[in-house]
Amino acid sequence: MSWAGKILRVNLTAGTVKSEPLNMEWAKAYLGSRGLGSKYLISEVDPKVDPLSADNKIIWATGPLTGTMASTGGRYTVITKGPLTGAIACSNSGGYWGAELKMAGWDMIIFEGASAKPVYLYINDDVAELRDAGHLWGQSVWKTEEILKSSLQDPLLRVSSIGKAGENGVLYAAVVNDLHRAAGRSGVGTVMGSKNLKAIAVRGTKGVGNVQNPKAFMAAAKAAKKVLADNAVTGQGLPAYGTQVLMNVINEIGGLPTRNHRDVQFESAKDISAEAMITPRETDGKKHLVTNQACFGCTIACGRISKMDEGHFSVKNKPEYWGASGGLEYEAAWALGAANGVKDLEALQYANMICNEEGFDPISFGATIGAVMELYEMGVLTKEQIGVEAPFGSAEALCEFVDMTAKGVGFGKEIGMGSKRLTAKYGHPDLSMSVKGQEFPAYDGRVIQGIGLAYATSNRGACHLRGYTIASEVLGIPVKTEPTEHEGKPELVKAFQDATAAFDSAGICIFTSFAWTLADVAPQVQAACGEEFTMEHLAHIGERIWNMEREFNNAAGFTKADDNLPKRLMTEAAKTGPGKGMVSKLTEMLPKYYDARGWDGEGRPTSATKERLGL
Repeated sequence: MSWAGKILRVNLTAGTVKSEPLNMEWAKAYLGSRGLGSKYLISEVDPKVDPLSADNKIIWATGPLTGTMASTGGRYTVITKGPLTGAIACSNSGGYWGAELKMAGWDMIIFEGASAKPVYLYINDDVAELRDAGHLWGQSVWKTEEILKSSLQDPLLRVSSIGKAGENGVLYAAVVNDLHRAAGRSGVGTVMGSKNLKAIAVRGTKGVGNVQNPKAFMAAAKAAKKVLADNAVTGQGLPAYGTQVLMNVINEIGGLPTRNHRDVQFESAKDISAEAMITPRETDGKKHLVTNQACFGCTIACGRISKMDEGHFSVKNKPEYWGASGGLEYEAAWALGAANGVKDLEALQYANMICNEEGFDPISFGATIGAVMELYEMGVLTKEQIGVEAPFGSAEALCEFVDMTAKGVGFGKEIGMGSKRLTAKYGHPDLSMSVKGQEFPAYDGRVIQGIGLAYATSNRGACHLRGYTIASEVLGIPVKTEPTEHEGKPELVKAFQDATAAFDSAGICIFTSFAWTLADVAPQVQAACGEEFTMEHLAHIGERIWNMEREFNNAAGFTKADDNLPKRLMTEAAKTGPGKGMVSKLTEMLPKYYDARGWDGEGRPTSATKERLGL
């Protein structure tokens, strides 16, 4: 079976690193990565623990398909209790790090306690040890990776680390690997920083050769890759345009949140779109986009590598940013752009680079800036308070704010709290476009009803990647549903949430679900792990994981009242576009969602549901 069969347990307080066998009963029940890592966390951590205390734990977990030849089999997950939300945090990343850990012979690393001084974990196959990171503390993600590869004399080393944001307590700090891939949301990097853990450097040379039926696995993986190649989204759209292909699409249907969700269409969407990225600039005649890039084992290659205009105000005196770098992806481009009314593509790229370099979530950062700009225009915040003029549309303010936040200076400290805490501090909590304290991604829940319900019920706070109903509501995958219609959406959201949990736990990218269903995933997992992992069984595992996460959050103090959306989405109708006049129908959808889930009226799994799922 394609689990490595062992985990590393690192006690940062004691400075010990120990190997222990993987709980195979749990592996079969929760598969891997998100599901299995969450099972370990929930079994070992008090739901009411302070996320930034030594009593919280943080886990890096791979799935059974991670490191194999399954397409997109490079994923890993970081699981902890999140400081941004107080809910379970589970953040997924691509790149090459996850596969490297698996090829070193480990399924998972559990960190507990907190180190008295900065340390990093070095893994070279079976050898794992904590080492001093005093020389790395205060360094960026990029510099940390460079120093480790040089000092350890291993250019093939893979590094997962935090930048200054994680050290300085930005509540949405990310864990970054391979320079610009990130476990980006919910503040997993903040927890890492609170433990004085700077990085995990891994070199794995063993490979992953323990799949149960190699011949069947090769055939299943080959067939699944053909499905991706033949699909218009995964075979054409994403490789050519990346996730940014969505900017104009979502704007046209009137579902692009703009200026802190005051509007649903951005008049300058075309200026920050995928199409803009491949159009030569007037200034230097060069395209923003240099090439696409794939993560480990990926046959889609949606990643973007871009190069800025060297004469742009943000970098003209900073040659260190003139080289090619990662981005822009859709969510970041939206959060840094439309969410703030900023149409300067170069400014968005600059802000995105700083988020990568210093390790913080561009979605939460950009959405928080949206709230700051609205408070500024209302006169609640002044230039004297925040250090810069900050009306909607100011590229200069965006670039100033990202630098402040990265360095943890001035008003940047308050931006680092996230929009929920910032807007509450200044007396306007309704201006935080968030659920459970986590900011919305790039889709409007008034116009696209299913995604609004998915935000409200997401176990990690507002999130599109826990139930990407956009696939159905906008792109017609696997079936087309009307975005403004709320009937049938509770069942749709549940199905997407359960399937996504299975995809995540297998160790593959959720973008495969534009072409694959569980019917494409099951043969690969069966060949790798055992015949019992049928399509139906994977859906059952996904449902089990979702309910387990919910139980943790309920025990942490969350209630039905937290399955909610900001007042703006419930009462202020969309002003333009096909969804003009729409507000979220969450009130009508939520009881039906609870029924579909087998939960009581307060959003708690019933004893019958728990028994059915083996919880």
